[in-house]
Amino acid sequence: MTSDNKLLPLREKIDALDAQILALLNERARVAQEVGHVKAETNAPVFRPEREAQVLRNVAHNNPGPLQDEDVQTIFREVMSACRALERRVTVAFLGPVGTFSEQAVYQQFGRAVLVLPCVSIDEVFRATEAGTADFGVVPIENSSEGAINRTLDLLLQTSLVISGELSIPVHHSLMTKLGHMDGIARICAHSQALAQCQAWLNQHYPHIERHAVASNAEAALMASKDTTIAAIAGEIAGQQYNLQVVSAHIQDDPHNRTRFAIVGRLHTTPSGKDQTSLVLAVPNKAGAVYKMLAPLATHGVSMTRFESRPARTGNWEYYFYVDVEGHVMDERVAKATAELKDNAAFFKVLGSYPCTI
Repeated sequence: MTSDNKLLPLREKIDALDAQILALLNERARVAQEVGHVKAETNAPVFRPEREAQVLRNVAHNNPGPLQDEDVQTIFREVMSACRALERRVTVAFLGPVGTFSEQAVYQQFGRAVLVLPCVSIDEVFRATEAGTADFGVVPIENSSEGAINRTLDLLLQTSLVISGELSIPVHHSLMTKLGHMDGIARICAHSQALAQCQAWLNQHYPHIERHAVASNAEAALMASKDTTIAAIAGEIAGQQYNLQVVSAHIQDDPHNRTRFAIVGRLHTTPSGKDQTSLVLAVPNKAGAVYKMLAPLATHGVSMTRFESRPARTGNWEYYFYVDVEGHVMDERVAKATAELKDNAAFFKVLGSYPCTI
């Protein structure tokens, strides 16, 4: 028996299964439309990150294989995105231009059935979301190599927006040029964070070429596509977007380099069963103040997962403290702890409670 004869019944079986999958997908979409009608009656939001997080956890928990959990979740994320778009396509702002890791983060969180709004700066992402031009904004908040993104922390302190989600993506940098070589290259351009993340590699291979920080890696890729004297450090998506050729791949100093992104908007999520709460606190500049401020977390058994300080810019050596804790602010233990934190702190702000996916 030839291979084609052996494959034919298997292909017929796949075709039959595909027909069943298609029918079920459309049945799911019809139910999602009914959900949309109910939401419209109560003016409920189209995107509910806590509900989608629950769906993704459930499919991973119930997955019998052989598909990997992560691959199954990717499929279901796109299914939910397409069904959500039947109600309304949400608009998401991100640090542009097209091709940035921020854009990659948008699709990883929301799926492909969204409208995207590239912005020239993190400030502009916040402004567009605050103004209602975008429903949500995606902003980098922390890098595993270089630490916190200070501008994002400053803006979170000031904004009326709240964090409604987070995600972490691997960051792999490549050195790219229009012609695929470094002959005649006078400048290497990238975002300042990317230059820092590749500093040791650049010092070893191209120590004498000028490095120039720009608004984003995708901006650097765009510049390199127009100027053969410029090399860009950017991700694979940006290189493809602007038709660049890779000179050297994966040049980041830390092979496990990752960036954490926050989803900001006006949506206050409800508990999903596995959540995280982000806070900003400040205390008077006196001995024991920070210890006293954080004591309620231990008293109520609330685990702190992140603690970051940022100068308050008052000139008095005062600091804001960015704190992440396990649990939702509506959970009893977290609610009691945050109530006491508020009493002990000179400044207190809940940045948001949201599904924990990292």
